[in-house]
Amino acid sequence: MTHRIVIVGGGAGGLELATRLGKTLGKRGKASVTLVDANLTHIWKPLLHEVAAGSLNSSEDELNYVAQAKWNHFQFQLGRMSGLDRELKKISLSATLDENGLELVPARELSYDTLVIAVGSTTNDFGTKGAAEHCLFLDTRKQAERFHQQLLNHYLRAHAGQSDEVEQISVAIVGAGATGVELAAELHNAAHELAAYGLDRIKPENMHITLIEAGPRVLPALPDRIGGPVHKTLEKLGVTVLTNSAVSEVTADSLITKDGQVIAASLKVWAAGIRAPGFLQEIAELETNRINQLVVRPTLQTTRDENIFAFGDCAACPQPSTDKLVPPRAQAAHQQASLLAKSLKLRIEGQVQLPDYKYRDYGSLISLSSFSAVGNLMGSLMGTVMLEGWLARMFYISLYRMHQMALYGTFRTLMLMLGSRIGRGTEPRLKLH
Repeated sequence: MTHRIVIVGGGAGGLELATRLGKTLGKRGKASVTLVDANLTHIWKPLLHEVAAGSLNSSEDELNYVAQAKWNHFQFQLGRMSGLDRELKKISLSATLDENGLELVPARELSYDTLVIAVGSTTNDFGTKGAAEHCLFLDTRKQAERFHQQLLNHYLRAHAGQSDEVEQISVAIVGAGATGVELAAELHNAAHELAAYGLDRIKPENMHITLIEAGPRVLPALPDRIGGPVHKTLEKLGVTVLTNSAVSEVTADSLITKDGQVIAASLKVWAAGIRAPGFLQEIAELETNRINQLVVRPTLQTTRDENIFAFGDCAACPQPSTDKLVPPRAQAAHQQASLLAKSLKLRIEGQVQLPDYKYRDYGSLISLSSFSAVGNLMGSLMGTVMLEGWLARMFYISLYRMHQMALYGTFRTLMLMLGSRIGRGTEPRLKLH
């Protein structure tokens, strides 16, 4: 019987793994590869802040799972995982409803021989009072598009107004990690673009952006030699940066910090912290940690079931010789997908001892929209090299192109780049609907 590999989660890691396995095992009939996701299309999660600001049109940059499966010899199933039976080796998928609440795809079960869970993460609001009710999150394309529409609505209302009063908009972003920092810069750029297209009742200087961080500095997960220049650049752009300011409550029109400071905001984004999806917590008695991540061995197999693997943000993977976990970063998911493509092939061939995953940090790059980029590249040949400005921006863009090449191949990626270049002359620089 053909070995059945089921991958749950079509994010960057899961989709890349399904593509690799389809091209190798699926094409040759050595395994049946099935990818499961709750959506029909994929967009690279590090780009969601650009979707929110409108500088990226998600409809043009999305990938269709059905088409990708056809091209790369794997199967796609629309659905959201809701249960797991380890004894029968089956996962449960809940029913998918259409926009009218009618059942589109029924609830069902899928059998597996090897299960890979790559469902990513969601934002962790840490139970902060009012955060879930009054803040927007940027975990999915729909959430990013919802933020963009609310931002655009403010400008359209102001544009249609008859008052002579100065129109203003206030945006508060909780969390000065990569998402919060990059969103702040993109919003500053969006303010100038919207004014250039005639929506100038709100002047660029009247978009007030406040970035709020509970820790002592921006980009707390990265070296201070990166966070320092980023902080200075944001302040030059007019962004108000508040550090050591933990948010204790969110209301309909403001945020309140633990020291009592009230920050007025008509748009509020929570971009602080992550956790794995709640359904993973103790699912089928698999070991999880306090943020719902599945605890895995260095081989990426879960600690209580060698037939179940987990990787990416939803997995708590130890780093050898340290007490730290592999950080929830795109480069880690890419590395783990590459390892699993080899490991699952070895497993099908009967090898019991699988290779361990060792995280390699190749550096970090932070985009500050079209204004600049800051980061460092790390490698065994050149050590650590700091980058800033145009060169850093080019390296940042290349990360997305590398992701596309892993999914589409070199030729099709080049065609996508060419099409994007040609389309610039006929499309607005910002999504205006």
